Amino acid sequence: MKTVYDFTVKDRAGKDVSLSEYAGKVLLIVNTATGCGFTPHYEPLEAMYKDLKEKGFEILDFPCNQFANQAPGSEDEIHEFCTLKFGTEFPQFKKIDVNGEGADPLFAYLATEKPFAGFGKGLKNAMMNKFANANNKKFGDKAYVKWNFTKFLVDRDGKVVARFEPTVDMKEVRAAVEALLEESK
Repeated sequence: MKTVYDFTVKDRAGKDVSLSEYAGKVLLIVNTATGCGFTPHYEPLEAMYKDLKEKGFEILDFPCNQFANQAPGSEDEIHEFCTLKFGTEFPQFKKIDVNGEGADPLFAYLATEKPFAGFGKGLKNAMMNKFANANNKKFGDKAYVKWNFTKFLVDRDGKVVARFEPTVDMKEVRAAVEALLEESK
């Protein structure tokens, strides 16, 4: 059975990184953007990383510019923004596409394992759905991820156990990470 450990990604410098290097850890894999309304998610992500990394937790950050061109900078510019503004220390990888024919295979796999189930209820979420659908129409059935800051939670065995859309409260994401860390001690 396939797991995230079967994938190889590129670091910021373009070197191959096998995700098997993270075997045995709880992972939160996130597609990010520096110019998005959800960019403040970096703050609770970094707080969670600092608090939980010693317990076997890693956040893997994949910048993506496919959502309203909200990550236009180079890998170095994006990294500098994240470290200076939010003090991020978790691993950041090469900018990728998460949708379409050129979608990174990791994200196609993640989204196949945990497909989009909606942004939630309420007017704000309905507007987010309308905006995302308009943006992702060009990707057809390869619109794997609906917006920036979609998060995939992976257990210590490399299996995708949850998907959190950017509209999910970060306290809920943290609670799920903490529960998985506790459960898999």
